[in-house]
Amino acid sequence: MTDAPGANLLLRAWDGPFGAPSFDAIHVADFLPAFEIAIAEHRREIDAITADPTPPGFDTVIAAMERAGERLSRVRRLFWMLASARSDDAIRSIEGDVSAMLSRHGASIDHDPTLFARVAAVHLARERLGLDAEQLRLTEKVHRGFVWGGAALEGEAKLRFAAIDERLAALSIRFGQNVLAATAGWTMLLDAQDLSGIPADVCEGAAQKAKSQGHEGRFLFTLDRGDFEVVLTYSDRRDIRERMWRAFTGRCDGGEHDNRPIIAEMLRLRQESARLLGYACYADYRLDGSMAAGPEAADALLRRVWAPARTQALAEGAVLQEMIDAEGGGFMLAAWDWRYHAERVRRAQHQVDMAAIRSHLRLGAVRDAAFAVAGRLYGLRFEQRPELPVYAADVLAWAVTNADGADVGLLYTDHLARADKHGGAWMGSLRVQEKMDGPVTPIVYVVANFARAADPLETALSLDEARTLFHEFGHALHMLLSDVTYPSLAGTAVARDFVEFPSKLMEHWIVAPEILRDLGMPEELIEAIGRVDDFGQGFATVELTASSIVDLAIHRADADGLDPAEFERRTLAEIGMPDAIAMRHRLPHFTHVFDGGYASAYYSYLWSEVLDEDAFGAFIEAGNVFDRGVAVRLRREVLAPGDSRDPLQSYIAFRGRAPDEAPLLAARRLIADGGIADTAVVRDGV
Repeated sequence: MTDAPGANLLLRAWDGPFGAPSFDAIHVADFLPAFEIAIAEHRREIDAITADPTPPGFDTVIAAMERAGERLSRVRRLFWMLASARSDDAIRSIEGDVSAMLSRHGASIDHDPTLFARVAAVHLARERLGLDAEQLRLTEKVHRGFVWGGAALEGEAKLRFAAIDERLAALSIRFGQNVLAATAGWTMLLDAQDLSGIPADVCEGAAQKAKSQGHEGRFLFTLDRGDFEVVLTYSDRRDIRERMWRAFTGRCDGGEHDNRPIIAEMLRLRQESARLLGYACYADYRLDGSMAAGPEAADALLRRVWAPARTQALAEGAVLQEMIDAEGGGFMLAAWDWRYHAERVRRAQHQVDMAAIRSHLRLGAVRDAAFAVAGRLYGLRFEQRPELPVYAADVLAWAVTNADGADVGLLYTDHLARADKHGGAWMGSLRVQEKMDGPVTPIVYVVANFARAADPLETALSLDEARTLFHEFGHALHMLLSDVTYPSLAGTAVARDFVEFPSKLMEHWIVAPEILRDLGMPEELIEAIGRVDDFGQGFATVELTASSIVDLAIHRADADGLDPAEFERRTLAEIGMPDAIAMRHRLPHFTHVFDGGYASAYYSYLWSEVLDEDAFGAFIEAGNVFDRGVAVRLRREVLAPGDSRDPLQSYIAFRGRAPDEAPLLAARRLIADGGIADTAVVRDGV
């Protein structure tokens, strides 16, 4: 379809190099009219499918639906990318309108009885149509999506389901905007005498932030996770650590940006929608079709990990308390003390200096190391393209090619914290790989929130932040290396508890000695990194698993009259949450669950870790973490197929067997001598 001169630029095909969008020509005022036009066009395309007089078939129904809505998909992906990574007042002011428009349009398609009848007819006859495996998988996925979207409901139930869906979308946006506003609205200004223990490069960045806001000579810290982790790990001032911890963990728990009423309403609506579809609870609904296949299996994994992790964490806490008492501290270990004293234990008893390690992990070098790993494993090359427009000044564009020069896709990297960016780190796609009508290469972006240094590329990263960079890059590789026919099956469009597997797997290479040497790290620090996890895995596992348990439990509970804050407190008490450890994400700012796709499924990080630890064993067994044979098999069997087959089949095709849970427990220091470790003290000799 051609565009008339002067037409809305958002509706025009992206015609930049590599099919890149012209970010410099985007006007937020164009989004609402663009959505109206694109939605109407998509509706006409759907109507043509339903009006087709020929008998329902794969090409005339399923494939035709895959082709429909191309312009709407383009506008939608672009808008939500900007809403998360460059959310200015203009974007935020129309988020609710966009969400409502898309919810109503989605419901009109999901609840179109004629369309569903044609989809159901293809699904019913799927085994007789001579479909290949990918077509069969797509047919089943499309039909399941209609059923989960309420297509099989009738009358008032269908209308109510659509209304719930629209309301949930609006509440999700409000939740995310509250977290963004609460995070951006808090700062901590310090003077030079307050900075004891905080690394010099962090102080330099804090001075630049303070100066930019008219506070020259002072030092500004925010609630970005990078600032939080640095202050909690290195500040010698206990009062400052407590101030930061309380502000970070208390976001949206009351006050102007209170998310508690939103959570309560979302839980009630999620429960109602699940029951309309015939499920006992929302977790049953969300985990139908997952690798876990239901909340019972997910909960069982969490509980198996929780018990030894809690034991480990309590032993670690005892070591920290001994240090405090030996120094005459006169206080009980608190949550704002844990990271600080754990870092001191690593330095004193394990000869691990995280600050020294951090000094060698500069953003530009770590990013280039990730590119180098992708080159050694998969033959990929990354070339910066400074001529391409970007959506923020510190975003970089990269052309990705195979070793033979063939185009693979386009990658945008957006690693530094900004006030207009939602917190956390994520990967997304502006265009997905497919080849229905010829090859289409993907356009992907990775986003993080690393605290900015005066020279952005010299921003020092903690080891956890370097892992985060590799993790999100792993997601990007999953899409860049996708090789499927149909866009709905491409790359990361897999079960929630499988999507984190390739990204978690990628984290292993940032601690590979070969890569650390390339980063200029001396051998003593490389050896120290090998000991990093010898102390603190109990804390890290408890922090993560507690969030997963609460998420899963609250979506299995009766939501009527449920008080989220009380439920969080009660659940943590029931599992014996150590007093000096907090959930990694408390409910009032748990964006994964209330403004993302992880409701009932935050456990998937741990589930995927079972896969990634076991899968990395294939490289270990090969005697080379860059073994090309293993890498080729990983690309062919895990990354390329996307969702074109069952994820367990993909894993078995790669590993030759089902996944083994033991490597996860070993990696998290939860087994010793072939069994569950009794305490960290025994294992680590502390």
